[in-house]
Amino acid sequence: MSKPNFQAMSRKELHAYVLAHRDDLEAFYTYVDKLHTEANWIEMPPLQSLDELRNYPEFLEKFGNVSKPDDNLV
Repeated sequence: MSKPNFQAMSRKELHAYVLAHRDDLEAFYTYVDKLHTEANWIEMPPLQSLDELRNYPEFLEKFGNVSKPDDNLV
């Protein structure tokens, strides 16, 4: 049985494959590499308090313009 072409799979397809074949390390590492390559997260330093979320409006925008940082975001 031949393995699928993991590079040609979309991130969603690869995610589903990895969940169905949890012991396939090649698929897992390809998935992690794809996540890193298609990075869509916002990096920010660790917060000292929830009030500091106000300093990162792009983070709040990503989660739907949360009005108060103490709305159980963390």
